[in-house]
Amino acid sequence: MLCMRKGDPQERKLCHQSLRPSITPCSINLLKRSLLALTVGYGENSREILEESVAPISQALKSGFDSSKIASLLECLAVITFVGGNDPEETERTMQIMWQIVHPKLGSNVVATRPSAPIITAMVSAWSFLLTTMDGCSLDSKKWQQSISYFSTLLDKDDRSIRIAAGEALALILETGSLEKFSSEAKGSNDGSREEYIHLQGLKGKILNQVRNLSVEAGGKGSAKKDLTSQRNLFKDILEFLEYGYCPETSTKIGGESLKTSNWSQLIQLNFLKHFLGGGFVKHMQENEFLHDVFGFTPKRKYLSVAEHHISSTDKRMYKSPNSVVNKARTQKLNKQRMLSEGRNVGHYAVNVDDDEV
Repeated sequence: MLCMRKGDPQERKLCHQSLRPSITPCSINLLKRSLLALTVGYGENSREILEESVAPISQALKSGFDSSKIASLLECLAVITFVGGNDPEETERTMQIMWQIVHPKLGSNVVATRPSAPIITAMVSAWSFLLTTMDGCSLDSKKWQQSISYFSTLLDKDDRSIRIAAGEALALILETGSLEKFSSEAKGSNDGSREEYIHLQGLKGKILNQVRNLSVEAGGKGSAKKDLTSQRNLFKDILEFLEYGYCPETSTKIGGESLKTSNWSQLIQLNFLKHFLGGGFVKHMQENEFLHDVFGFTPKRKYLSVAEHHISSTDKRMYKSPNSVVNKARTQKLNKQRMLSEGRNVGHYAVNVDDDEV
């Protein structure tokens, strides 16, 4: 069984920097597993973590814990699957587990309970995070219609965090082109799918109107100005995407370098991981090679030789001193290179002058 065993000190350091003090004690082990998976990256270790975690998390999600605990479990499950889910079937299995939190399979002895706003928000965010790794066109059309219809109803909810999560999910679904694909298939079908096509087109029009209204929503009683601004900005971006096909572009500074996103998939991954890692996000982005691969990000490296890390403070001062032998030699070399460069520039300008005179 894989657990938080001793290993690379750097991995343990990254994990501990990301532990959130607000999480309940009984979730610590699962949080450590998800952080370990995120740190070790792709491979057998992360897949083993996934296989060991799905059953206990799935069982815990049905145990009637409070909203904060359920939200944390969903986030952990999403991260573990994001890293360890090598096959689409594994990811889809996790997404189905999440979906059943708000759409449980009811039996004769099961009483439906209405999930709270934090649970709905966490489920939609985690589900969308995993959808970024999937080929949308490979999913069943009926499941797509169910999810799109459900997210559309969430746009009418009073809770702003639910509306924001649902808006991002719909933007991601539309970015995959799945709705257009199913609409085209229904339109060209001769098996009575005309009604399905009309339904999909109507649903798309409804979502467009919802997005337009939310992009200009006025603040209601007790509404937080910051949350209202976030909602308006998000739905303005979604509206521009729906009408013109433009995805929002973002840039986040990480230790002197910029981490850029240019589509909804990248933006959702970035926002989810920033929320999950909290104060450890920057450190992970600087040192976590798995995240470097995910975002195509290369952090700014320290231009120090390995030897410099091990020399004494006195030696460092001597090395960096303008009067040191090493520094003098380096200065002479740079001066020589500068003189050669200036010589080449003079020659370049001279040729251009001659050419003009001719």
